[in-house]
Amino acid sequence: MLIFLDTANIDEIREAASLGVISGVTTNPSLVSKEATADYETVVKAICSIVSGSVSAEVLAEDAESMVEEARVKASWAPNVTVKIPITADGLKATSTLSKENIKINMTLCFSVNQALLAARAGAAYVSPFVGRLDDIGHDGMELVSDIVEMYGYYELPTKVIAASIRHTLHCVTAARAGADIATVPYKVLMQMINHPLTDTGIARFLEDWRRVSQ
Repeated sequence: MLIFLDTANIDEIREAASLGVISGVTTNPSLVSKEATADYETVVKAICSIVSGSVSAEVLAEDAESMVEEARVKASWAPNVTVKIPITADGLKATSTLSKENIKINMTLCFSVNQALLAARAGAAYVSPFVGRLDDIGHDGMELVSDIVEMYGYYELPTKVIAASIRHTLHCVTAARAGADIATVPYKVLMQMINHPLTDTGIARFLEDWRRVSQ
């Protein structure tokens, strides 16, 4: 399972990239607005210069024609831009058009197997089921991820599954168990994935033992 970083914070992305563990980045206007350092285009281009893998940039238009126009502009920002489009009727129309132009689409805000099936049939390169938001309303978000992975595998559909709206490290474990192609995680969760108290105590014990024998 690949790890994407879900942020628009350039410092976080640089640090995560230096670890050698992330393969892409997902952004949205809300994440960019939190940083308030530059306009969306500037931020996305900066991210693309740091990360060589897929960088998702979301459209804001709501009708298919405007989505297509906006997506073409965003796709021109860098070779590794993937355009995020919500799963709506207009989103499917736009994705169908754009996928034929070899523009990679990440269909976002997926909450059902039906939506995931339609996204794949429209030509989406990625689909993003939102795990945490489903959990918030009493549904099992990871069950949806598992169902989508199973369906895509059965029908040999090429669309990749991005487990999104990740809230904690257990989500990452269950996403891997469910067979997700990618988990896109906040920087805080990525850092939590690294840490374990037994690693810390092990290092402390090794250092203390070495001090005793080297005195």
